[in-house]
Amino acid sequence: MTELELARAQMAMMFAFHIIFAVAGMGMPLLMVIAEAAHRRTGKQVFLELARRWARGTAILFAVGAVSGTVLSFELGLLWPRFMEFSGGIIGLPFALEGFAFFAEAIFLGIYLYGRGRVSPVLHMLAGIGVAVGGLLSGILVVSANGWMNSPAGFLLRDGMPIDIDPIAAMFNPAWATTAVHMSLAAFAASGFAVAGIHAYKLLRDRENLFHRHAMAIALWVGGSAAVLLPVSGDFSARFVAKDQPVKLAAMEGQFRTERGAPLRIGGIPDSKAGTTRFAIEIPRALSLLAFHDMDAEVKGLEAFPRTDWPDPLPVHIAFQVMVACGTAMAAVALLAALLAFRNRESLFRPGFLLPAIFCSPLGIIAVEAGWTVTELGRQPWVIRGVMRTSEAVTPVTGLALPFVFFSVLYLALGVSAALLLRREVSKSPSFPASADTSAAREREE
Repeated sequence: MTELELARAQMAMMFAFHIIFAVAGMGMPLLMVIAEAAHRRTGKQVFLELARRWARGTAILFAVGAVSGTVLSFELGLLWPRFMEFSGGIIGLPFALEGFAFFAEAIFLGIYLYGRGRVSPVLHMLAGIGVAVGGLLSGILVVSANGWMNSPAGFLLRDGMPIDIDPIAAMFNPAWATTAVHMSLAAFAASGFAVAGIHAYKLLRDRENLFHRHAMAIALWVGGSAAVLLPVSGDFSARFVAKDQPVKLAAMEGQFRTERGAPLRIGGIPDSKAGTTRFAIEIPRALSLLAFHDMDAEVKGLEAFPRTDWPDPLPVHIAFQVMVACGTAMAAVALLAALLAFRNRESLFRPGFLLPAIFCSPLGIIAVEAGWTVTELGRQPWVIRGVMRTSEAVTPVTGLALPFVFFSVLYLALGVSAALLLRREVSKSPSFPASADTSAAREREE
């Protein structure tokens, strides 16, 4: 492998690992706060136990994410020094604000974990909300910086260097709004379905346990609501990409020829040499309709752009198909859950629904990974689209194989540690029989 390939592989591995914890940091605190609010409203012990368990899970994920994110931030400077030199003064603001949000989240998490019974119930609840807001803002601010790489704004170029820098315009670049909404919904869907699937699995063996029933219901409500909204935000994102980044859209859809009334392809394998996407199911004129809300609109194909500016359509198209498939499955299960809850809520806790919920448990994370692949590979060969190529940004330092192996082992160890700690939390879940009068266990906090 060349040094460029090693640098890209190392960043891909780090992002693929870290994004799981970034997503959990956005979604898990919301579940925790909802359980805490339910306890405040009902006084039921089961919700208090849920809030405590999810808080400990959030702390584990936060700690591992902090380590992986810190390493990742250093690697940006080590592997891509030219990129950091060029962009530091332009997108430094969202990174600085992300650091502030991160530390605020850490402070509020500490208060929430250790302040129960030591601060007033109102302040304790506000600390939980602070954790949720901090996690959400951290994700949005990072996505803003990534959106700038796809749609650079807030500067002018003179002799290859940026001038007239406007950090506010850079932070609120054309891509940030659609990307932030889509990523936030994806984080809620991924976190909600992952947690719901775990408790659905537990309910297969312990159908009457209120702990798992309430946990699955809350997680499914959060994840399902986000999953149903994701196609709407995805439509806005796709239409923005069609207008702002047509070459990425062509790669996503396996569209090689420029044509009006372009078909939407389901599945298929793009063949760059032959200039076609083989084995795809084509829905006539549907791509033009979805991308431009006009069945006769022209969709630019890859042939409309210089070959040196093409992203590789094979991984981009396949990743996009995986993302859409996972999102569709989650939305379908969410709508099924809503229907069952409307007719007979008890149906949610029967094997006929628990098995689909378990199946969907990893789909949110898979969709996030696939979507991130589309975003990053779809921008290639640019690190800053239209401004700086990835080959121009890579470090001149050689010998990247050793740090690649080292950080791969480090991240593997972090992942295994996190999995073991979370497994311990789940395996020791308490029993709250449905027949018990949990309202009698009302707990008052002094």
